[in-house]
Amino acid sequence: MKARIKNGNIKIYKSLPKEFRLSDGTVSLTFDKSSNEILEYEGFYDVIIPTFDSAIKYLGDIELNDGVFTYPVIDKTWSETLSELKLNKIAELKNIYNKKLSSTDWYIIRSQEGISVPQEVLDIRTSLREECENKENEINDLTTKKSVASYSLPIYVI
Repeated sequence: MKARIKNGNIKIYKSLPKEFRLSDGTVSLTFDKSSNEILEYEGFYDVIIPTFDSAIKYLGDIELNDGVFTYPVIDKTWSETLSELKLNKIAELKNIYNKKLSSTDWYIIRSQEGISVPQEVLDIRTSLREECENKENEINDLTTKKSVASYSLPIYVI
């Protein structure tokens, strides 16, 4: 991917144009196959997209730095308090574990009608509740907004 500054604005090219009017006024019919030297002479530079943790950072507006176009990586800020972030993260966590537990709820409902629940199912449910409680404690032990925002919750797969 390349970009260049045109009329004061940065234009990004996912692919280079086949035809292009060069700065000397001539038209190149194979501009997309030009060397990096020609491309840079015409103002086309590589676009570098930095890697970043989207839970705690975001990309700013593209800019030209040292012969490459790139995006500044900016720290996120949160309007919520640390406590509010923790409460939201814990609510997400409990929702995930509620979904995991719900797949065996029918055993518990049947047990109210006198049909016993297999021990394996009871063990799985106990393990899930313990996991959830341990993760909730981990979240409550976090001391910064960044650490709460970047705390990875388990993925629930149906």
